[in-house]
Amino acid sequence: MQKILVANRAEVALRIIRACRELGLDTVAVYSTADATARHVRVADEAVCVGKPAARDSYLNIGALIDAARRTGAEAVHPGYGFLAENAAFARACEEAGLIWVGPSPAAIDQMGDKAVARELARSAGVPVVPGTAGTLTLKEALRTAEDVGYPVMVKAVAGGGGRGIRVADDPEELRSCVVAAAREAEAAFGDDSLYLEKLVVNPRHVEVQVLGDGQGGAIHLYERECSLQRRRQKLLEESPAPNLDPQTRAAMCSAGARLAAAVDYASAGTVEFIVDASGDFHFIEMNTRIQVEHPVTEMVTGIDLVKEQLRIAAGEPFDVLQDDVAPRGWAIEFRLNAEDPAAGFLPSPGEITALELPGGPGVRIDTAIYAGYHVPPFYDSLIAKLIVWGRDRDEAIARGRRALSEFRIDGIKTTIPFHLRVLGEPSFLAGEYHTDSVAELALA
Repeated sequence: MQKILVANRAEVALRIIRACRELGLDTVAVYSTADATARHVRVADEAVCVGKPAARDSYLNIGALIDAARRTGAEAVHPGYGFLAENAAFARACEEAGLIWVGPSPAAIDQMGDKAVARELARSAGVPVVPGTAGTLTLKEALRTAEDVGYPVMVKAVAGGGGRGIRVADDPEELRSCVVAAAREAEAAFGDDSLYLEKLVVNPRHVEVQVLGDGQGGAIHLYERECSLQRRRQKLLEESPAPNLDPQTRAAMCSAGARLAAAVDYASAGTVEFIVDASGDFHFIEMNTRIQVEHPVTEMVTGIDLVKEQLRIAAGEPFDVLQDDVAPRGWAIEFRLNAEDPAAGFLPSPGEITALELPGGPGVRIDTAIYAGYHVPPFYDSLIAKLIVWGRDRDEAIARGRRALSEFRIDGIKTTIPFHLRVLGEPSFLAGEYHTDSVAELALA
């Protein structure tokens, strides 16, 4: 495989293009008419317009993406994250067109994308799951299960993602309305109104394990990331290692993640996500069958390029790294910088970037595709940059993050930089004692 079509945009597309270039691979960028001047378009070896600004007319247009690959002679497709990255139909369409899919098999995407099926696969692999339904449910089954596991409970979309299709119920009456509302939202967002139910773990931590699978029953883990700092179930900051995590819990959780990946013959990079309760017990919640936004955190502490590993696995090559070779060092934190106004309830802030100054220095990495004069379009996700810092320990990483954030200058639009600076002054964050509801409790958002 010599030419890769990158079926994505902006920061992640640029990230993939750079990895391809280091491996000596040619790249094809795709873009909507709104992204004609985007940086990923300029950096790739070739670029093809795939449609109008709306994602459904461009980045979600499977036919246009396949046609772009055919016309340019691309042999493989890397979907990045978001858009069609976890779409089994797109993966199948690529394979049927004779293209190599840089990711897990369509079967694995289907299995792990169905949250109810994924729970049962986890159970079978000996991975602990949150108490709840074994499969999709009716209202009657939801009421019975809630009575068994105890309120509060969460109703969740089987095909869910991004925090959508989730409702919390504290009693039977509320559960009835939650089932109706969650099904309606799931149908609108995913085209599938199937639901399942879980016991709600109050104030949990959200910890995920990075895995690599070879597609032949072999899998390794690259340790964990703490992802508990969230707003409306959207991650805002990630760090590795997870603070205040018991070494025995860390070892068991990471082993469970690799075991589940091996059980489904997983190929490529993926993330097994867990919640950790107040007693330190962990429970599987889902698997993301793609590269994650926060993958640089793992790269900073392990020195392993996850995108290159994806490309090697897709080409049928063995792992470039074995489990015993994975030795995390130091501490890394990623700050997601969005074009949003934290002072106005995180309202989107598209527009022209009139001036841009990026931080630098030891242990500082910037993943972005913006530039002075770039116009942030209103059609896509608001993420415009990721600041990743590394330190010998957590204190140094935090100090480096504070320094780098204060150097960042993005004029013309509002960003979440002020929010992150506030977080770094919060005693609970500094102590590593935070959970998925901390942002709301501290009135940071």
